[in-house]
Amino acid sequence: MNPWLCKAGQQLREQLDDSYPDRDRTSDGWIGDARHSHLKSDHNPDKGAKSVVRAIDIDRDLSGKSKPDLMPYLADQIRLCAKSGDLRVKYLIFDGRIASSKRRWAWRKYTGSNSHKSHLHISFTSKGDLDGSFFNIPMIGGE
Repeated sequence: MNPWLCKAGQQLREQLDDSYPDRDRTSDGWIGDARHSHLKSDHNPDKGAKSVVRAIDIDRDLSGKSKPDLMPYLADQIRLCAKSGDLRVKYLIFDGRIASSKRRWAWRKYTGSNSHKSHLHISFTSKGDLDGSFFNIPMIGGE
């Protein structure tokens, strides 16, 4: 079965593209490369029959130029969306920090090998596999 990006990942990426059509996509991605294939990563298709990928990376440069740096605000709005009950988001990694439900969506230091300074990593739960509903995030069309 061919790998496919979960519906939540597709929806979030579409909202980003609609809101920031000129954004840099250099660090964007969803399916893991050869380096990822040997790791436990949401960028790898699940081993089950679904072959779903539950992660996306979004380049830090949303405005199409290095300034203003809007990604810290967007990362925080996605975090707050998850904190307010959107169960499709599993965790976020950005700029040396991680947020997840494990610490009530508070940012904490990330100690992995990639500090994710050039992009925002968003991992999704299995609830996002088929749920492509709109994300209520102000910077990308929500209220």
